[in-house]
Amino acid sequence: MSDLALSVEVAAPAGTTWLALTDWERQSEWILGTTVRVVSGNGRSVGSRIEAFTGVGGVGVTDAMEITNWEPPVRCTVRHLGKVVRGTGTFHVHAKGPTRCVFTWAEEFTPPFGPVGRLGWLLVRPAFAVALRRSMRTFATFAENYEVGG
Repeated sequence: MSDLALSVEVAAPAGTTWLALTDWERQSEWILGTTVRVVSGNGRSVGSRIEAFTGVGGVGVTDAMEITNWEPPVRCTVRHLGKVVRGTGTFHVHAKGPTRCVFTWAEEFTPPFGPVGRLGWLLVRPAFAVALRRSMRTFATFAENYEVGG
């Protein structure tokens, strides 16, 4: 099992940040190289399924997920269902007063391909963390300017 957790401060209320975070189809505006869509359910309840494709020019990885915990405006947990990406991911929004919050993105997953995958993860993890940090900074700006239906 491997894990990674990163946080970013957001100058927006927790409720607004939650709405921005769980606007699945707009995640491409802040997650580097990724498009997300709801494939089953409403995307806002346990059992809903979402799919994220990360890549360039049609070459990449599709991450199928099922929402296993839905606690607005605080926490959403997904179970990664794919052959490459397996484990859990959690989005957590912690209010720091009426106009600020902290968004934490945590992943616990099992790399594919046994020992080779674990070694590969050790090599790829630093670049993945840099990309995720960049996406989270972009998200903070996205949430700070978020308008429902925008």
